[in-house]
Amino acid sequence: MYSRGIEFLRNLDRLCGFQRKLVIKSELETDEKYGYYPVERPIEEYIKQGVINLDKPPGPTSHEVVAWIKRMFNLPKAGHGGTLEPLTQ
Repeated sequence: MYSRGIEFLRNLDRLCGFQRKLVIKSELETDEKYGYYPVERPIEEYIKQGVINLDKPPGPTSHEVVAWIKRMFNLPKAGHGGTLEPLTQ
């Protein structure tokens, strides 16, 4: 059920040279007539809505990550927003 979502996160971590332990919690079922499980939602649906919420790991710059996202999804435009505080978590 979560395999595509986990695979995406692991690929992103590998691309960024970052390793972490993933803990997945699931308690509620989603009625299929109302949409998708979040990790099973087609990437086209996320892109269509215009936002990719990404917790950038230490190392690559925000500009680098935006360039990777543009290349990965063949996007003409992309940007980023968030804190510039290096010690903020």
